[in-house]
Amino acid sequence: MYEKLLEGAYDLHVHTGPDISKRSLDDIDYAQRLKKIGMKGFGIKSHYFCTAERARLVKKLYPELNPIGAITLNNSVGGINPTAVEMAAKDGAKIVWMPTFDAENEIQYMFSQTGYEELPPWAQVQFERRKQGKSQTGITILENGKLKDSVHEVLALVAENNLILATGHLSKPEIFALVSGARDHNVKKVMVTHPTFSSIALSKEEQKELTDLGAFMEECFGCITPEYGTTWEEIYEHIRYIGPDKIILSSDLGQMNNPFPDEGLITFVKNLSENGFTDSEIRRMAVENTTLLAEG
Repeated sequence: MYEKLLEGAYDLHVHTGPDISKRSLDDIDYAQRLKKIGMKGFGIKSHYFCTAERARLVKKLYPELNPIGAITLNNSVGGINPTAVEMAAKDGAKIVWMPTFDAENEIQYMFSQTGYEELPPWAQVQFERRKQGKSQTGITILENGKLKDSVHEVLALVAENNLILATGHLSKPEIFALVSGARDHNVKKVMVTHPTFSSIALSKEEQKELTDLGAFMEECFGCITPEYGTTWEEIYEHIRYIGPDKIILSSDLGQMNNPFPDEGLITFVKNLSENGFTDSEIRRMAVENTTLLAEG
């Protein structure tokens, strides 16, 4: 019955295969699953490579769906690389993630005493590279407290091509600077990536401040666990405080030890429904807001 709440929705944060890390399903598998429950599309996230061409192949097989390609600005694509963003846009990508595991903020958290109780797949890759003596160069978007010139170039490209800008695993000061800079560049679509995730840990007040600057908060099913910084009760509290109008629901799933992404989303909307959120509020977060970002 809860699948009805997801009809027409997008899952904008999915870790399908093929990928460097093993995944529980590939792009084709997920397209088939979404078609069965009436969802409209999904954003293919790789921490390493542009996924625009994968999305185009899925579209050829399932023209009724809207698979979305993306690029994440980690070291494997040259970091904050405007040329990589330009080429990704030309190839059809619609989402630009700021650095994730290569963010200086993430590297400091990952290798510090406050690191993860359970390593995410990308962190396992990073620890393996570290054992091999390979460099772990952290990426920051700030220089002397201001956005780097390359970041301004990326923001201009995002605005020019009407792309979705996602904040990745940046630090709090970087996120606030980026969202403000995006506003200055007239970027229309900004989502703060899993704001409660351990290495980010934005308070509900900070999240509200960012939504007042125009950003959406992306609440991810895969991050709702104390091991990654939050609980269901805290998520409910944050959503009520911020309001469904500025929140989207994503799975952030595809890992081998997790449910399939669509199963995670069904559980997400079920839990919201059973904890005081109306169907209208849930569809606002799952369907209307994701559609606004994907198609607006």
